[in-house]
Amino acid sequence: MQFARRVFLAAGIYGLLVVAPMYLLESRISEQQPPPITHPEYFYGFVGLAAVWQLVFLLIASRPIKYRTLMLFAIFEKASFGLAVPILFAMGRAPFAILIVSTIDLVWLVLFAIAYGKTPDREVSNYAETSARHEDTKTRR
Repeated sequence: MQFARRVFLAAGIYGLLVVAPMYLLESRISEQQPPPITHPEYFYGFVGLAAVWQLVFLLIASRPIKYRTLMLFAIFEKASFGLAVPILFAMGRAPFAILIVSTIDLVWLVLFAIAYGKTPDREVSNYAETSARHEDTKTRR
């Protein structure tokens, strides 16, 4: 559970540090990346949605067992960019620099999947855990 807590906390903080400045960089991004941003509503919609997902990662970090199912959606969120870009690159529709950036999402995807696998699907109370160990000891004798 600590692994999941750390992974999702790191992902949320990292994501907010990367995504939040984009709110202030529309004109600069538009100048550097031809063609210019012609639909700012798509740009801000993307940035807003990406920021919300970072908050979801922080929520998952707060109670990994409770939000374990949400981890599956977080994995899909990372797959949506991390897997699409290599396909676009192979088709000649994305530059190499974007391909490299997309690998960050693939790393998060793998870490999220590991966190999901390591997180129990429900909390085990101390009583139930102690009782189960006691029963296990009895069957070994």
